[in-house]
Amino acid sequence: MPPASPHTTLQVPVSGALGPLTAEEARFFEKLDLLRLPRHLAVIMDGNGRWAQQRHLPRVAGHRAGTKSARVTIETCARLKIEALTLYAFSVENWRRPKTETDFLMQLLREYLRKEMPLLQKNDIRIRFLGRTDELPQGVQDDVRDATERTSRNRGMVLCIALNYGGRAEIVDAMNAILAEQNGRGHRERISEETLAHHLYTEGLPDPDLLIRTSGEMRISNFLLWQIAYAEIFVTETLWPDFNRARLLEALVEYQKRERRYGGIRGDEPDAHKPARVVGE
Repeated sequence: MPPASPHTTLQVPVSGALGPLTAEEARFFEKLDLLRLPRHLAVIMDGNGRWAQQRHLPRVAGHRAGTKSARVTIETCARLKIEALTLYAFSVENWRRPKTETDFLMQLLREYLRKEMPLLQKNDIRIRFLGRTDELPQGVQDDVRDATERTSRNRGMVLCIALNYGGRAEIVDAMNAILAEQNGRGHRERISEETLAHHLYTEGLPDPDLLIRTSGEMRISNFLLWQIAYAEIFVTETLWPDFNRARLLEALVEYQKRERRYGGIRGDEPDAHKPARVVGE
């Protein structure tokens, strides 16, 4: 499937797009400037195991509970007309976990894709998978391919699932792809930032404006290392299964308080004149 191209016109959510709001949600929503939402939001969904441990439940119970937070986040971002949402679902390092847990996570993913397909279609969401998906179990590969094809004609938000993903691995894969192309042409050229970005998994998408990490951990965990160079980072102590719509709106409000200078100085240029860089351009 060809990479998704960025929207050429600004899409602004209409008032009431989120439906009924709780008092807490309404308080945050009223503070939002719907013209200044991030184009691309990335989320490190952390804390499932800790959530389960606090409740004396097996770790897998935390992973299952986390799918509900994913559903809320996906639908809310789609209704807010955010252009792209990337969720960190499974890293290349996660294979070090016990086989019983990794097997459960693979099965949970397959179950989630089948169960949530109506939600994706209803909200016109196009799904992409970032990572070394060719190394996944065959059944997972089949479901990934099916979900991608079934949503390929949708024109709403692009939902990226980082699956068997690693930021360093992505850069290595990009470099190997460039070298293979150059070897095929029979000559070497100097590699620029634009050339490398063109070969990343996220080609055609804007770089993330905002990175959210739940559970309070202050690290990037090998996630979108190239793309988050200028992203604002929001860390919350909330564990992922407890990350609800109010917490998402709170993060968006906090994001809009930041002054994004992109290496410039205060007052150098308004944010509105500095759209997020598009990977591959």
